[in-house]
Amino acid sequence: MIGRLSGVLLDKNPAQLLVDCNGVGYEVSVPMSTFYNLPGVGDKVVLLTHFVVREDAQLLFGFGSGQERELFRLLIKISGVGARMALSLLSGMSVTDLAQAVTLQEAGRLTKIPGIGKKTAERLLLELKGKLGADLGAAGIASHDSSNDVLNALLALGYSDKEAMLALKQVPAGSSVSDGIRHALKALSKG
Repeated sequence: MIGRLSGVLLDKNPAQLLVDCNGVGYEVSVPMSTFYNLPGVGDKVVLLTHFVVREDAQLLFGFGSGQERELFRLLIKISGVGARMALSLLSGMSVTDLAQAVTLQEAGRLTKIPGIGKKTAERLLLELKGKLGADLGAAGIASHDSSNDVLNALLALGYSDKEAMLALKQVPAGSSVSDGIRHALKALSKG
């Protein structure tokens, strides 16, 4: 229904915005990661949105990036995870951090977020495994393009996502693909 809003930011209070789009004011709930990157009140803002219609409410959620919106949509498909919990997760962790936690199966990182207990964290890790992981996680470890090539090479050699991600953390930033593979294999041989 409503996939994107472009307008003037009229009001912003943590997690709630009011955006004027040609005379119509939309109330939009956003994760804190989006909230911190908003322009000032009175400035133009563009948000990707997800519209939820329930018997008792119509809710609009806004996101600063396509990755955040896609992760939100993945999260709300999981049994027991509603929109509020998904916003809480996105407020407490970046998309990259969550992808790394899923790849490394670190439930402890998720339980630090208010409202996420041990059982919920374990269910999230199980449900998101394979849907969210190494491809997004690698982007946050190194800002260069060769990290994905190194990761793919390690996976092709038969290492698990978890082993490959841990080894990738040992690769110095700015390494070429061949140097990155060499450093990663050296780290794997020590472990």
